[in-house]
Amino acid sequence: MATGDITVFDEAKALMLDGDWTSTENVKLALITSAVTPTAADATPALADYTEVTAGGNYASGGEVLDTLANCVTEAAGVMTFDDTGASVTWLQNASNPTNARYGIIYLQTSLDAIAFIDLGAVIDMTAGDLVITWNASGIFTIS
Repeated sequence: MATGDITVFDEAKALMLDGDWTSTENVKLALITSAVTPTAADATPALADYTEVTAGGNYASGGEVLDTLANCVTEAAGVMTFDDTGASVTWLQNASNPTNARYGIIYLQTSLDAIAFIDLGAVIDMTAGDLVITWNASGIFTIS
């Protein structure tokens, strides 16, 4: 995988089609360490299956809210687009920030069901600089 690659969990695809998620639920982005490497085939991926970085500095436990599921999902011409209503997520450099972020996990706040993960390419020390995750202008991912 390359830096910035986003992988949708296989189980998340099934849950999307099953209608198992509530449209008003918040979608969040959390940072995890390399203790457990996420894969698309993880059986029932949830935030609790991975080791979240320790909260500190500009990083709060559970990460950042992207938006509600209803606002993250759109459809046009037979293509479902999953996107954040913001263009990016930024954690500014802080001496108390985590130093061991390796992946980002997009998940649902209440159920903790993981939707997708982002490969940060290497362990990121957020005390050494800002961490900015900029979404593709075409969306985080699409299904057609």
